[in-house]
Amino acid sequence: MAKMVNYNRQGYKTPMPVLDPAERAHTFAEVSLGYNAERAVNEARRCIQCNSRPCVAGCPVGVPVREFIGHIARRDFAAAYAAVRDANALPAVCGRVCPQESQCEGVCMRGRKGEAVGIGRLERFIADWAEEHPEEAARALAERRAARAAALAHPDGVAAADEEITPLGGKAVPVIPPGTDLSAFRVAVVGSGPASLTCAGELAKYGASVTVFEALHAVGGVLTYGIPEFRLPKALVAREVAAIEKLGVTFEVNTVVGKIFDIEELRSERGFDAVFVATGAGLPSYLGIEGEGLNGVCVANELLTRVNLMRAYEFPEYETPVFAGQRCVVVGGGNVAMDAARTAKRLGADVTVVYRRSREEMPARLEEIRHAEEEGVRFATLNNPVRLIGDDAGWLTGVEVVSMELGEPDESGRRRPHEVEGSNHVIGCDMFVISIGNRTNPLIAQTTPGLETTSRNLIVVDEETGATSVPGVFAGGDAVSGAATVILAMGAGKRAAAGIAAYLNPEGPAIGALAAQTAGEERAEAEETLAAEAAVEDEPADVAPDDAAAADEQAALAAALVAAGIAPDVAARAAAAALIEAAKA
Repeated sequence: MAKMVNYNRQGYKTPMPVLDPAERAHTFAEVSLGYNAERAVNEARRCIQCNSRPCVAGCPVGVPVREFIGHIARRDFAAAYAAVRDANALPAVCGRVCPQESQCEGVCMRGRKGEAVGIGRLERFIADWAEEHPEEAARALAERRAARAAALAHPDGVAAADEEITPLGGKAVPVIPPGTDLSAFRVAVVGSGPASLTCAGELAKYGASVTVFEALHAVGGVLTYGIPEFRLPKALVAREVAAIEKLGVTFEVNTVVGKIFDIEELRSERGFDAVFVATGAGLPSYLGIEGEGLNGVCVANELLTRVNLMRAYEFPEYETPVFAGQRCVVVGGGNVAMDAARTAKRLGADVTVVYRRSREEMPARLEEIRHAEEEGVRFATLNNPVRLIGDDAGWLTGVEVVSMELGEPDESGRRRPHEVEGSNHVIGCDMFVISIGNRTNPLIAQTTPGLETTSRNLIVVDEETGATSVPGVFAGGDAVSGAATVILAMGAGKRAAAGIAAYLNPEGPAIGALAAQTAGEERAEAEETLAAEAAVEDEPADVAPDDAAAADEQAALAAALVAAGIAPDVAARAAAAALIEAAKA
């Protein structure tokens, strides 16, 4: 990738517009409004296009960050989308909810002097641009895949194409080798969250027949039931799922694997050659204190599921009721706690977040904490609930808390909190939301003989391939790691897809016929759509004969270079440069 022209030395991120706090505290509309083209280009020009590419190493799914940002800086939005979408099955989702500050942006070289490049904001921009320009985006993605398929016969070309997804001195995220043909195999995916969608999409790209089994009535897992509308619109999730469905992936909802049929039955009776388990970590944890059975007490998962998946905030238009107290206390300091607090605020409650450590130790994203404060959520840090208090009718009236002070760091690196003797006091409330983490459901482990798990019911896997102790069964996401982030689950899904492909086709790709055919079909479809649109537009301006001839000559030279083993992007630049030099002569 060439160095940036008109490099932007601005030391801070280009601001992203948001809804006014006074307005957004009463609406479920999306808070962050995203970049327009000018803001995106300005931010992309802050990237120094460094050779080390630490941002790629910081991305669990191996997005070619330097490449796609370079394309945005040059206003080649279609190429930028193709670069992102080829590596990331859910770019619009990741651009909104991925904690970039602790991953790609956390290692950005630009961040050593000022703020890191807004990689997440740019990823969101390019995904939203593709939604507004679907034909251009589809054509660019098809062209990228066709070029990669054409390079399969030349190892040097593949290596050049992989350069942007390999950090300097590191290794790329495992992917299915180009040319792999999985069309003879059937794969079952259990769960439909980010790990599952990623794994399913990767396998389907190489011809596998993939069926996703979802226990609930809607697809998307935590993306659908766990993340509020104001952070991740459900229409956007449906759009991403539709793109995966277009690859040939099928979905069976209202299907609880482990109850209706188990893993072995999926293989022996349903005929699947491999199974990927990504059932998440949806089992809530409780405090274990007096009064948790009172009316008005719930876990964050219940509140968020009722509101997000079942649209209780539109009751009675939607028939799911939700209890919204006047004074709500949320216990916890993570992103789910912030989601619950901000949701309760929008339902009309006066909200206080109680957390046993200080604000600095809160694991939630700083942006989410700031947004919550701006919306009127209060924080009672260094407090810990010890008892819930109710009236004679069984309704919550308050929570007794004890003040805490911080001591030495514990195994997590955060300072361990200790109770301050005699500091107990009561915070009045009629709604109490518990958000202290989730556990994995043991159902799959209990119904799959030979499946190795930890004492916490986490499935044990090979870190590189996602393979479990049961041959042909793979796992990833929160079911393996415990509750984590969307992007880490996606990374696990991508690694598992490569592991499944190697298991099904241990000899590796023999030819690139399937990849070339698929890419060619995608490109033909996109070009046909664009041609149909062009037919109803004004006639294009005449092209000078010399210009047309030069374009043909450049295309022919580039094609010859590709045939000789040169990577397509390198060949295109070399052909253009050669013709410029010829014209000067």
